[in-house]
Amino acid sequence: MQYDVIIIGGSYAGLSAGLPLARARRKVLIIDSSQRRNRFANHSHGFLTQDGIEAAAIAHKGREQLLAYDTVSWLDAHVSNIKRVDDGFEVRLANNELKQARRLILATGITDVLPSLAERWGQSVFHCPYCHGYEIKQGRIGMLATSELSLHVALMLPDWGSTTLFLNGTIEPTAEQLAQLKARHVRIEQRNVQAIKNKLDMLMADGTTIGLDGLFVTAQFTQTNSFAEALGCELEQMPLGQIIKTTMTKATTVPGVFACGDAARFGGSVPLAVGDGAMAGAAAHQSLIFGF
Repeated sequence: MQYDVIIIGGSYAGLSAGLPLARARRKVLIIDSSQRRNRFANHSHGFLTQDGIEAAAIAHKGREQLLAYDTVSWLDAHVSNIKRVDDGFEVRLANNELKQARRLILATGITDVLPSLAERWGQSVFHCPYCHGYEIKQGRIGMLATSELSLHVALMLPDWGSTTLFLNGTIEPTAEQLAQLKARHVRIEQRNVQAIKNKLDMLMADGTTIGLDGLFVTAQFTQTNSFAEALGCELEQMPLGQIIKTTMTKATTVPGVFACGDAARFGGSVPLAVGDGAMAGAAAHQSLIFGF
């Protein structure tokens, strides 16, 4: 059986991409490996009508609504390889089963690189103040510097609480940046962080501790897999990692391949992933009618 569109990834972007296609009565297959990027967070915030809802519940409801359309199929599976064939694309699953479609949507997400913070990720260590800052309740906030982008986030954070920027030997602010930080009442900590203890006690190199209620990190990330690159899609280098290059309609540089969600956007969130997915799904549908 050939599908009109195969969507790789069944999180928020992939689910949203499926909806316009389903409503156009197109045959859609979603292949998902159950690795949502925000699976470490208990709740999702900042998504209109879904603010404060359990992150997993939003994904579950989306899947339930999408599968109510009889032209949509779902596979809980891992993809091992994707290649172009004469009439579209061939997707090989880990069990060697083959699936074919005329169009392909990559909603494969990204993987955050968190070498010593993984157990706290989404609980007390965060990447997005819009998603998690309000719940800190104007408490003690830390920004652990990892790149120049950390300065930008540190200047934002005082709106959510008393902020300390831990330079940690990573960056050295200029005189202008120091003046900006001072104007925003950001405390600068020059001492290196030795470890994080208990819930969120920053153990400094001199043995003293600084207690926090929330810590933000601009973490590096990688593409979750190499499918886009293997297909020949162009990638763009962002400050923290690479994303799949797309047009405004979420078309990649390879005809017939669309990409949406965090894999194809710098600075992702649930509402942005949903919006991107809706665009990718509609664009993929129209490409079936009008061509690339």
